[in-house]
Amino acid sequence: MNLFDKHRATFERAQLACRERHCWSPFPELPQKYPTATEAQATGLAAYQAHLGTRFTLDQPGTIGETGEEISPYTQQALGIRYPHANVDTLFDAAEAAIPRWADASAETRIGVLMEVLDTIYREHLFEIAQAVMHTAGQSYNMAYAGSGVNALDRGIEALVYAHQAMQAVTPTSRWERQFGSAHIALDKTYRLVPRGVAVCFSCASFPTWNAWPSMMASLATGNAVIVKPHPATVLPMAISVRVFREVLARAGFDANLVTMALDTTAEPIGKVLVKHPKTAIVDFTGSVRFGQWVEQNAHPALSFTETAGCNTVVLESAEDLDAALRSLATTLCMFSAQMCTSPQNIYIPAEGVKTPQGTVSLGEVARRLAAAVAGLTGDAKKASMILATIQSAQTLALLDQMKQEGAKRGEVLLEPQSYIHPDFSNARTTTPLMLKVRKSERDLYGEERFGPISFVIACDDAEDALHQATNDAKQFGGLTAFLYSTDESYIAQAERAYARAGAQLTINLTGPMPLNFAAAYSDYHVTGLNPAGNASLTNLAFVAGRFCITQSRRPAPTAPTAATS
Repeated sequence: MNLFDKHRATFERAQLACRERHCWSPFPELPQKYPTATEAQATGLAAYQAHLGTRFTLDQPGTIGETGEEISPYTQQALGIRYPHANVDTLFDAAEAAIPRWADASAETRIGVLMEVLDTIYREHLFEIAQAVMHTAGQSYNMAYAGSGVNALDRGIEALVYAHQAMQAVTPTSRWERQFGSAHIALDKTYRLVPRGVAVCFSCASFPTWNAWPSMMASLATGNAVIVKPHPATVLPMAISVRVFREVLARAGFDANLVTMALDTTAEPIGKVLVKHPKTAIVDFTGSVRFGQWVEQNAHPALSFTETAGCNTVVLESAEDLDAALRSLATTLCMFSAQMCTSPQNIYIPAEGVKTPQGTVSLGEVARRLAAAVAGLTGDAKKASMILATIQSAQTLALLDQMKQEGAKRGEVLLEPQSYIHPDFSNARTTTPLMLKVRKSERDLYGEERFGPISFVIACDDAEDALHQATNDAKQFGGLTAFLYSTDESYIAQAERAYARAGAQLTINLTGPMPLNFAAAYSDYHVTGLNPAGNASLTNLAFVAGRFCITQSRRPAPTAPTAATS
């Protein structure tokens, strides 16, 4: 059985889910639901611990030294892992040389190999990668399993579905016939899908696998090679991934150098070198707004796909159950200490307050109750550790202190951040959220992403002004997601139109246990490409179709032999 047939049932089920946009996953949503969960988790932890203080083996060309500077946000100790540092030109040469045979393989052959990669990660490395994400990105264990594990695997399959769809849209051959005057012309035409070349995939510090795996799948499925450039703070999850890709490719009879890894340090970054390399054909970037915008402006002639960040907005106009809305909002503000690209930041409220069935609740009271809801989630260290996890970078703590001081001068500090002792890791880098109440004129404070657990309650003139400010800020500064609470259907319709024009995905009146910013593979389109928060959507046809081009050849069709005459 070939690899595509081996995974055919799962792939076809994913195709159906993408077509109908319903809830589906082949993977268990919780660690304890994983088959042989106890054994698998223990094996994964042991595999992660075996990496510490060692040289990571990655048999790729061009190694010229070693590097490694990861520090666990939970222990604040160096992981001590040394990774091979490779010559960039050698990696590009090796990647380029690996492409022809891979590109000549059928689309189904490539997709079968890549489905095997995802299956191997799931069966053999899922909990190892979860531990690696936890101790580099700082996510909680459950989030590392779900968001950076099985949900990222789902996003990888999703990218393969769309790659398959885009490639299947091109017929391999055709017979073309037409009259030119008295002459009948018949041509046989052959169409070839030609990959663009070498893709460079940047993975981010806080969610290394979530965008990287689908980006790699999109490029590889369409015949390209990939050089992975992890963030220096979170190398291990991607190093494990690259090694799995290489091993599966080699077992399938292809050149392992279709996937390689290029490393740098925070002191000596190589991102611009990779983007501007003459052999770079595709760039996938997830990370800061500043460098993402540089990529968009400088990647040409390479094709670029970016997801950066934005000022994700909330408009509170009215609510059937205000406390339920505030609880949901508070939970999402706390989730992974708001170190997610979909975390809300700016909360716009009319000056008169929020309408409820019991009457209008003043702006000040809404702000106080929201701050109290956040404090209620974070007051107990054990509860706080489960939802807030840790702070990935010490720079985030410095930003919180800066914003607190500015907020005290120019607004009101609704909630002051405080460190707490993690119940399992006494040295963990922790903080509770900062919440500020400001005027809409303080756009220099809230008019950009303030990465980490920082939020702003923004006083607006009225409901119309709140919607105008929120959607205008999303359009100008970028916004991946947006949230609205209103009981007025005409206002909701107005908001849907306004947010669509601003290019932000909108969630309306959601309360309950589901995090507001949860993005479902096979159903939710992540990013629109319509505002500065990113130029591409994960995942749709546009995310994959440009990664290959179409060439053709044509020749006269053979004429049918004529019958012999006597």
